[in-house]
Amino acid sequence: MQLNINVTSFLLLGLTQDPKRKNIVIAIFLFFYTGTLVGNLLIIATIKTSQALGSPMYFFLFYLSLSDTCFSTTVAPRTIVDSLMKEAAISFSECIIQVFTFHLFGSLEIFILILMAVDRYVAICKPLHYMTIMNRRVCGMLVATVCVGSFMHSLVQIFLALSLPFCGPNEIDHYFCDLQPLLKLACADTYVINLLLVANSGTLCTVSFLMLMISYVIILYSLRNHSAEGRKKALFTCVSHIIVVVLFFVPCIFIYTRPATTFPMDKMISVFYTICTPFLNPLIYTLRNAEVKNAMKKLWSKKVSGDM
Repeated sequence: MQLNINVTSFLLLGLTQDPKRKNIVIAIFLFFYTGTLVGNLLIIATIKTSQALGSPMYFFLFYLSLSDTCFSTTVAPRTIVDSLMKEAAISFSECIIQVFTFHLFGSLEIFILILMAVDRYVAICKPLHYMTIMNRRVCGMLVATVCVGSFMHSLVQIFLALSLPFCGPNEIDHYFCDLQPLLKLACADTYVINLLLVANSGTLCTVSFLMLMISYVIILYSLRNHSAEGRKKALFTCVSHIIVVVLFFVPCIFIYTRPATTFPMDKMISVFYTICTPFLNPLIYTLRNAEVKNAMKKLWSKKVSGDM
């Protein structure tokens, strides 16, 4: 492995260099990041305190909200601070740490979404054996397994980043550190590294997306044997999950499954899945889920009565 010692820091060019547009970037990121924190932390607090939300689906939703919060935090706060500065410098070590944490929590979200699809499949297709199959011990083991998988995925990203030699330009045409913009700065042939990137991140996104969509097609097909009320409830749950899957995976597939070429729209697409999707997830799950909304109302009522 060839560790770079020539370039000690990078300059993040951000979404724009125009001072007026930087203010717009700050406002947008601040709005979405604040909404992400409030929405996801509210879901986390609600699930932790509500006995009515003890099913495996909400156990996984807890970890989805946690991964969403951490995932957005790896990018949004620094982008806001960098937009306040004339030049946004980031050290080599900080850049590598951001690559690691970004992919750690991004891949964790992917794996949690897969677990949620498995949970819905068992609940709808194997209702009589649901609590036996998806007991708390099994759910805990599944979450621990995907955490290890996310860690391994992120380690691969770090090994790829550390294998790149940097000896010249240090301006990253992006608002956060990731392998694609770093590949453009490497003073070596990056063809093999790009193939490994596609094999790692690209395959993870594409295979996971296909698995999820196939699983939900099977689930929706199986609903024909359920009662009208059961079909309606299961349909609402599956539709909300499918919306989350499409919003998250389509941009990721576009970014990570193509050769080492960049387009002007890449940064805007990255904005969508780094801050918009984590912001929308709580809205999708609460607006389409009566149980979560009722639990939140009870939590708020307890807080209000406790403050009086």
